[in-house]
Amino acid sequence: MPSDGPSDGLEWERLIDGLRPLGDAMRARVPERLRGDPQVMAESMRLLLSGLTRAIPDALVGDRRHPLFVPELNIAQNIFQPNADTIYKGCLIERGGSYVIKGDRGTVRMVILAQMGPDTLRTGKHHPLLGQIDFDSLTLDAQGHFELVISPERPAGYAGDWRALDPLCEKFMVRVVGCDWGVEREPRFGIARLDVDNAKGRPSADALHHGFGEIPGIVAVCALAFPTHVEELRAQGHINALKIFDVSQMSGLSGQFYYEGAYDLADDEALISEVKVPARYRYWSIILTNELYETTDWYNNQASLNDRQAVVDSDGVFRTVISARDPGVHNWLDTAGYPSGAIQGRWFEASEKPMPSIKRVKLADVSQHLPVDTQRVTPQQRAIALRNRRLAAQMRIIW
Repeated sequence: MPSDGPSDGLEWERLIDGLRPLGDAMRARVPERLRGDPQVMAESMRLLLSGLTRAIPDALVGDRRHPLFVPELNIAQNIFQPNADTIYKGCLIERGGSYVIKGDRGTVRMVILAQMGPDTLRTGKHHPLLGQIDFDSLTLDAQGHFELVISPERPAGYAGDWRALDPLCEKFMVRVVGCDWGVEREPRFGIARLDVDNAKGRPSADALHHGFGEIPGIVAVCALAFPTHVEELRAQGHINALKIFDVSQMSGLSGQFYYEGAYDLADDEALISEVKVPARYRYWSIILTNELYETTDWYNNQASLNDRQAVVDSDGVFRTVISARDPGVHNWLDTAGYPSGAIQGRWFEASEKPMPSIKRVKLADVSQHLPVDTQRVTPQQRAIALRNRRLAAQMRIIW
């Protein structure tokens, strides 16, 4: 970053100068078709701020010798297109260290820790996971508590749960997947080094400046990674059509299958998606994004559905209606004011990996394309459901 300005140790101007070029970088990254739209450009600034929101916790409390889980992706860190049902928490670690994680597993659907390295936020490059640890494989006591040691070798005399630390691992990321929001008990857990006993003490000026100096680069990686993704889907011809999305080389979980496509709808149109639900699965969901690949606000709109929230029809088919206006059916995905964006679905540990069919119809004709026993919703019922959704989403633990 530029070094002009006072050298009294307070390098605020240096930080601002490092962030300043990101405005033009974002302008160049927004698809040309959208650059003349002030609404989209304002949303691109929100994306930059989401990246800043992700970078700041590491700068303030990140310490590989004294690790701490901090928010990675969520409603306020809407980068890399977070899954609506997943709370992501990241933790910087030191290669070769020994770590203990203790806590309460909770009753959410899944808690999975990924070993990562190198860290995409710092390299700007995607990498496959080094490994993943499913908390359902751990030993729980009667209260659901666990203790897990992750280290290069099992500690002498330790008989509890242990997993090997990959020698390249420099970050842990935990995904907490909840389906019955506000009802499932969220997990609680913490991490500590087993091979570092001293108190952290006062961080040095060099350590502080190192953390502050990483902020512009991390913001750039977070905010500039995917603004073109929906446009690329459109260019490939996947408009109101779906394709397989392979994230195995992009920190995606083993056992998870994704499909996605761009949508583009007039106000009086709808998409109807249909898929036979696999006989066995651990989790599935479908979400929407806007044209910059931000996940559409799932707290305040029914812009996502999971296997707990959705209704599967009597023939075993999951049908959803995607539209700007409420079609009066339970399985509505609200585009929430975005006439175009992306659809993404996922199956996790499913016996089959079906690709949904999708068709565009007039909103007024939706009922003609749905079974007679489709679950209907009145405006009053929708208002109550949305209010309850908003309350339940806020009961998820972000930090």
